[in-house]
Amino acid sequence: MKERRAQFRFYEELNDFLPLKMRKKIFQYEFEGSPSIKDAIEAIGVPHTEVDLIIVNGRSVDFNYHLQNMDFVSVYPVFESLDISPITHLRPEPLRRTRFILDTQLGKLARLLRMLGLDTLYKNDYDDNQIIEISLSEKRIILTRDRGILKNKKVTRGYWVRSTRAEEQIVEILNRFDLHTQIRPFTRCLKCNGIIKRVNKQDIICHIPKMTGNYYEQFYRCERCKKIYWKGPHYKRMNKKIEELMRKADLSPNELHLSGNFL
Repeated sequence: MKERRAQFRFYEELNDFLPLKMRKKIFQYEFEGSPSIKDAIEAIGVPHTEVDLIIVNGRSVDFNYHLQNMDFVSVYPVFESLDISPITHLRPEPLRRTRFILDTQLGKLARLLRMLGLDTLYKNDYDDNQIIEISLSEKRIILTRDRGILKNKKVTRGYWVRSTRAEEQIVEILNRFDLHTQIRPFTRCLKCNGIIKRVNKQDIICHIPKMTGNYYEQFYRCERCKKIYWKGPHYKRMNKKIEELMRKADLSPNELHLSGNFL
């Protein structure tokens, strides 16, 4: 059977699966017959579960497309900051939700991200190596005010935060990574980033002040650090803060999935 050829280009972290000579460049792929694009991609070495968009000759295709002689194929990973819903998205839900790890200068930003329900790791004693290793192992985006860490050749996901004020930073991050559909207020612990769940009042009554127990009926607890939350005056202040952030990010309440445990 006559040998056929196609040109491939893989983008961003998909290059991790390729030999050095194929990374971040156009290369030629030789094949016989008319294999599915899925089979061709996996034969090259990239697991299909890592792929979220395939463009062949300028047109988006799904995994069932059969490779043709002289095709030009561009293969993309999960998009972090671009809505590709109008084109052929290869799965009904994103392969992963956007997750962050922040450097030691961004504690206030970490609190705001967690308040909005965004998965955010932060400790004031992380060093650069720890941040990079966690970013790589957990596929987290590094947010930093230190451009030096982003110059490390190991870093594959990172962003230099331009703003210096936390309230400006959160708007910058929401817009840069198009996080508006991922916001779930009050579902993350502000202290540790754990998931917050509703709990039976009787299960935690001995861990809260007596007057609080007398006045409130609904309580929530972090599954990780066991911190207990309730809708006290702080809840109203935080809701007001969220409304302010929404306005600054040019969002209306209807554009957010306000389905947090507290709402």
